[in-house]
Formats: sequence, structure tokens, C-alpha cells
Amino acid sequence: MIDEPSGRRTHRRTGHDTASETSGGGAALTEGDARAALMREVDRLLEAHFGPLDPRPSAPPLDVLVQTILSQNTTDTNTRRAFRNLRAAFPTWSLVRDAPASAIEDAIRSAGLARTKAPRIRRILRALDAAGDPTLASLSQMGDGAALAYLESFTGVGPKTARCVLLFALGRDVFPIDTHILRILRRLGALPPDVGAARAHREVVALVPRGRAYALHLRLIALGRRVCRPAKPSCGECPLRAACAHAKPDARP
Repeated sequence: MIDEPSGRRTHRRTGHDTASETSGGGAALTEGDARAALMREVDRLLEAHFGPLDPRPSAPPLDVLVQTILSQNTTDTNTRRAFRNLRAAFPTWSLVRDAPASAIEDAIRSAGLARTKAPRIRRILRALDAAGDPTLASLSQMGDGAALAYLESFTGVGPKTARCVLLFALGRDVFPIDTHILRILRRLGALPPDVGAARAHREVVALVPRGRAYALHLRLIALGRRVCRPAKPSCGECPLRAACAHAKPDARP
């Protein structure tokens, strides 16, 4: 890059550079090793910046699946309101399954895209093989791969939504990538700049430190909402600026 205004050429440090620097100065790391080292450093910096997390909440898998569908393209506040309204209108999932789509739409309207989300939720409930109230209790008997494949077999359930169910309902060490996280990992250089969501979910498996998916997921989302925004990120306030390939040079310590 060209350093304005003098025209002096400078080297822009990348996330890979920083990961190599933190590896202890030994043999050169492979690209995968460097990205994994970068993610360990990101995890450490975010823990120091945000501090302890609240205790992990617990909810049935089907509740988490519906909440995650409702959360698409809306705020947490709207998601919670829509879910409360849905359960108040239909106390059991079998009542939701058997309700007219228009009634479900009315209940979840605060989450937005009700005409898309209502039939999607009802289709999933109808696809579940349950004589009584629909359930996803069988997920607890499946390994991660089988559980993800089963969830993603439902129309409208992608890699992020499936992993949210396993992470938040079952406590599995899987890593959902939303738009905030994808943006941050691209900017850091942990993932290629043109990587899509499906490939990102495959690649990140080797990068996230074992046992750290829950904490890293929540803290990266918080960073994306408060600091690393899509437009005009506050690089000077970012705890990851020293490790980030995207950070403005004058924002680095």
C-alpha cells in the first residue's frame, strides 16, 4: 500500500503475520497453523476485553430452532417478543403445527418476514415424526455430524441455524457463523475474503480452539455489533486491532 501523503511504500501487516509473531519464533507455520494461532490470540484478546460470560442458558432444541429462525434479519428484542407471542398464542408445538399460517404470522409479526418464517416453522413441525407434540429430543442421541445433517435436511435450516441448536440447546462445541462473525473473520484474515457461509463453517472447525466455541461465538457477535460494524468500523476501539489485516494503520498500537 502507499502511505499518504508522502507516497512512502509500507507493508500492511496481516493476521497471518501477527499469528506467526505470536508462535514463539520457531519454524514457519503452515497457513492453517497460522490461522489457528490467530484464532487462539483472538479468543484470548476478546476474553480479556469482554470479561466473564453469563451462565449458558438452557432450552429444548425445538425452542432454540424456532427462536433462531425468528432471529433471521431482526434484533434480539424482536426475536424474544415474537417467540413469547407465539407461545402465548399456541402453548404447545402441536397447536402451532395445526394452526393456519395466517395465525402464526400474526403471532410472530414483530420478528419481521412473517410470511416467510411462519410457513417455514410450520413445515418443520409437520415434518417431525411425532404422534403427539413435535420434538427434537432425538438429537441428544446423535453425534454432531448426524445431528447437523438431520437439522439441515429441513427446508430453511442452514449451517448456522443447525449449529445454533447444537451449541445453545445441547452444549455441543460447534461454531455457528453469522454475518457479524463472517465479516470479522474475513477482515482478520482468518478466512479468505471471498469465502461464503457454507465453506466458512467447514473451514472454521480446524481454527476454533477446542472447548471455546460458545464463548468465542458470543464475543465475536458482540464485537461485530459494537465495534467491527459493516460500515465505518471503530478500529481504534477494537481489542483485535493489532492482529487485524483490515485495521487502519493509525488505529494499531
